[in-house]
Amino acid sequence: MLMLAKIGLCCTTLIVPLAGCDLGRARLHGHEPREPRHVGDVVLPEVSLNGPDRPFSFRAEPGRLLVVYFGYTSCPDVCPTTLSDLRKALGALGDDARRVDVAFVSVDPRRDSAAVLVPYLQYFARAGHALRPHTQAELAQAERAFGATSSVDTRDDGTVEVMHSALTSVVDASGRVRVVWDFGTKPESMTKDLKLLLAVKAGGD
Repeated sequence: MLMLAKIGLCCTTLIVPLAGCDLGRARLHGHEPREPRHVGDVVLPEVSLNGPDRPFSFRAEPGRLLVVYFGYTSCPDVCPTTLSDLRKALGALGDDARRVDVAFVSVDPRRDSAAVLVPYLQYFARAGHALRPHTQAELAQAERAFGATSSVDTRDDGTVEVMHSALTSVVDASGRVRVVWDFGTKPESMTKDLKLLLAVKAGGD
């Protein structure tokens, strides 16, 4: 059952129940999409502080994993909580953390300029990929591929209300989503899933 939870004054997050799944004989703490979800052909602009935007594809490098999260920098608690938990999970991976990349997609690109987005992500993942869609169509295409949703509305009083799904996806080198974590997944659960995927199928099918 889907549940809407109001977060702070201007952020509403879609939360789905956590369920385990099997990968061979091992059990993941997150869940696999009900249908195979391939996102490797989706491309969004990656922004930087000192250069032009460059295209970024949602496909991990061979032998690596890519963790993808849709959010926005002024999110009061869901986004920073998720990214903080991810930072802890990567810290617990030790040397294997070098085999995991992080991509953060802004669902509020009008306010999330490169000057805001890049430092924000670097605080949680120093070598992370800051992705800022140029158009709503680009964002919508990426969200459809990942099963994510978002909306940004400005009220009459000028308050901006952002709604977005709070799911974190792990993508392999084939561009397939291997596991999805719901909001509230513990860092240790993330670490265990990443270790399993790196050991078993980090390179894809």
